[in-house]
Amino acid sequence: MENTNYHKEQAKHYVNLLRALREELPKFLNSYFIGTEQSISPRTQLAYATDLKTFFDYIQANNSMYRDISMHDIDMSVLTNLTAQDIEEYLSYVRLYDNPEGREYSNGEKSVKRKLAAIRSMYNYFHKNRIIKENPAIQITTPKVHSKQIIRLDDSETSELIQSTETGENLSDRQKKYHEKSKVRDVALITLLLGTGMRVSECVGIDLDDIDWPNDRIKILRKGGNESFVYFGKEVRDALLAYMEERDTVDSPDNALFLSYQYSRISVRSVEKLVKKYASGVTTKHITPHKLRSTYGTRLYKATSDIYLVADALGHSDVNTTKKHYAAIDEDRKASVKNVLKLK
Repeated sequence: MENTNYHKEQAKHYVNLLRALREELPKFLNSYFIGTEQSISPRTQLAYATDLKTFFDYIQANNSMYRDISMHDIDMSVLTNLTAQDIEEYLSYVRLYDNPEGREYSNGEKSVKRKLAAIRSMYNYFHKNRIIKENPAIQITTPKVHSKQIIRLDDSETSELIQSTETGENLSDRQKKYHEKSKVRDVALITLLLGTGMRVSECVGIDLDDIDWPNDRIKILRKGGNESFVYFGKEVRDALLAYMEERDTVDSPDNALFLSYQYSRISVRSVEKLVKKYASGVTTKHITPHKLRSTYGTRLYKATSDIYLVADALGHSDVNTTKKHYAAIDEDRKASVKNVLKLK
């Protein structure tokens, strides 16, 4: 089984969900989704479709022209009838609204920005292909997303997390019953995340034959579909080898590196739950697998001061993404020079 099979299955899942959603959306959007298949990933297409469903729900609820017809039968004229002001009013609405079933939803800055991105993508496609003459979406100012303090583990918390995973000392009595069965796997998994900074989806997608033991590296499929290698050090190697002694005894039809209690590939959700379980015993911070990735990036940047190396190690396609995440460390470094030079 190749590493890409897991990701292909995930892509197939998103495609099936998208196809079901397209049955509800205006049918003129079919050409948009088909036309962007090669440039937008299935997961992003699904996210855009979900956001566009919210957009057209809003249009039907607030515009009498479309209220009494099926959403699927709304025609292309809707795009030319809407103005930039209509889109701005929608973006204001989605900050806090009730869906058609009466459930309250709220959206922060990032979510509102993504909803605008979905609308822009739709308009851009039809405008670029000269299907519509005007593109009101380009008149909308992109919502500002204020930066937040990045949550990460400090050095002592990192050591405590690994120790807690090994011993189970901070777990409940019920959790300790399962800990003995899974601790070697869990130590290997958390050590791998902390020691490589890989995404949780990349981690669960690893197959046994993706590990290149002679070169201390693992082949993974990055976000965007590119294959890459991540390299690991002695601590990660030791934890993986300890786990492999157990893994080699398991007769599983799945070639996955990390297995669940049912001996099938472990899921992203399961990894998120086990990280939360162990981390809650050593810190009050809300720690997720992504926060372990941030911890790795921080430690690597502090050790090397090389933002391009950190970007490459984390698989960021744009180094500005990395700079944005680790700007606070630069501020600490700049502040530390205040007493270096003496004027007299």
